[in-house]
Amino acid sequence: MAIDRRKFLSTSAVAACAATWSVTRALASPDDGLRALFDAFYAEDIRNNPEQATRLGLDKGANADLKARLNDNSPAGIAATKARTAGQLARLKAFDTSGLSGADRVNYETVLYTKQSQARLQGFDFGGPGAVGPSPYAISQQSGAYQTVPDFLDTKHTIDNAVDADAYLARLEAFAEQLDNDTGRAEHDSGLGVVPPDFLLDLTLEQLGKIRVPADQSGLVTSIARRAQAKGLPDTYRLKAAAIYKDKIAPALERQFAAVTKLRVTASHDSSLKGVKDGAAYYAASLHSYTTTNLTPQEVHQLGLEQGKEISSRLDSELKKQGLTKGTVGARLSALSADPRYLYPNTDAAKIEIIAFCNDRLAAVRPKLASAFKRLPPYTFEVRREPVATEAGAAAAHSQAPAIDGSRPGIVYISLRDSAEWPRFELASVVFHEGLPGHQLEAGLGLSETGLPLLRKIISFSGYAEGWGLYAEQLADEMGMHDAEPIGRIGYLKWMLFRAQRCVVDTGLFHFGWSREKAIQSFVTVCGNAPGSAAREVERYCALPGQACSYKLGHTVWARGRERAIKALGSRYDIKDFHEAGLSCGRVPLDILDGVIDGYIKSKAA
Repeated sequence: MAIDRRKFLSTSAVAACAATWSVTRALASPDDGLRALFDAFYAEDIRNNPEQATRLGLDKGANADLKARLNDNSPAGIAATKARTAGQLARLKAFDTSGLSGADRVNYETVLYTKQSQARLQGFDFGGPGAVGPSPYAISQQSGAYQTVPDFLDTKHTIDNAVDADAYLARLEAFAEQLDNDTGRAEHDSGLGVVPPDFLLDLTLEQLGKIRVPADQSGLVTSIARRAQAKGLPDTYRLKAAAIYKDKIAPALERQFAAVTKLRVTASHDSSLKGVKDGAAYYAASLHSYTTTNLTPQEVHQLGLEQGKEISSRLDSELKKQGLTKGTVGARLSALSADPRYLYPNTDAAKIEIIAFCNDRLAAVRPKLASAFKRLPPYTFEVRREPVATEAGAAAAHSQAPAIDGSRPGIVYISLRDSAEWPRFELASVVFHEGLPGHQLEAGLGLSETGLPLLRKIISFSGYAEGWGLYAEQLADEMGMHDAEPIGRIGYLKWMLFRAQRCVVDTGLFHFGWSREKAIQSFVTVCGNAPGSAAREVERYCALPGQACSYKLGHTVWARGRERAIKALGSRYDIKDFHEAGLSCGRVPLDILDGVIDGYIKSKAA
């Protein structure tokens, strides 16, 4: 199916934004009224998202009090969020846009798109924030405060003095409230028939079980004890944290565990949301939010099938070079993934070795970046292991941006529940996707981009970001990162095939009514994935409908935009200019990205 570019477009932004960001930001003064409106939105949003303020290092100065707070997920907090979105959307629509062009137009269209998408999803009276975006479930293996806050407090909440330690204790108190709010939300949603499928609840109970421990064994207590001691603070912080855990957090965890256990008794095995009132509408809204395209589920499904076929043909050629000539591509990939030469044992020592290898690949690609980029982010980056408490339901890998001020590095997390499921030849592309030149590079440039309003820096789009991450895997291969070890190219293409199959599987689950087992088997058959790894992927999609499609759709826009630029510009094409145009505008919906690329082509062709 040839993709009509118009099917990607959801606003008039392509026509409106057909001017290159990098040119107009240098020639035009920003609109003071629009900048003031964005600053007001930023202040409102960051005041109501203290966890994000801490992640970005913005809990300082006038916002220093946010360090002692967590997000308000109470019914009143949810209602206030909806009201704030509606109010901001009304103010945006009332703004006179007749004089906007270039960077201002890109910023306006991006923020408008964000608020419209938020309002659409907030119209559903169920669900909540998931690990990387909206989820229909308040509590699952990918959503809920229990799943995010412990690691957040340990790795994002800095403790340098008594004020920081006191703020940590205040956040422990707030965590207990969040747990009960999530429990209440899940019970509310169950009354609407919105209950995670049984296999997601099993994972949720497993992860909850890992943090239902005595106070002296809880990471929530040992974290502040360890770090307070390192700063010479008294042991009273450990004692106070233990008391809060025992008196408030542990009981809240027990209540949540009991509620989830009750839901599990009658939970269905179906993950399609088709039995939920407005379930199909929710999937459409979530798919649109994550991919920022107007493609229907059928079109996304077909795109995945067709691009998968093309990638399989390339893999067939690479596999033959390795002497693997018999059987389907999936069967040969499965055999290669089981080859002892490329496997790590499932031991602690091997897991340390994997993280070391990944950090080595991160270091190896750094010197090559200057050949493709005009600017590099001024941050440090590293690879770490996913915390054991959350690895059962975690993504295979994920990325967290650095603090804006550089006080905390960008981090790539690798899930190592079973290190034997990570063939060595697959690891490098994971680093290139999540680290450099992937998420850490594009996110780092966005955070350090002086031309971007702060509001734009805290907005993200999965289609843009994950599309870039997949494009970065392609770029790393083009930079020669697999030349010394050609089998790594098979790993890269396997991941590319996997992302195409994600489009097939996600729409299969939520539009065509596939079972969990059928979805898992499709990954095993088509991509050669290990059943355990395939299962965790499918289970993640079931908690985050539509997100899995954003990778290949985003990659399609980035790759085809580059092809368009090369064809139109010929000798005037410069990959550094292309990357600068697409990255300097920050994360935007894919239709706006297409407009920015068209503007770049137009400016260079003039």
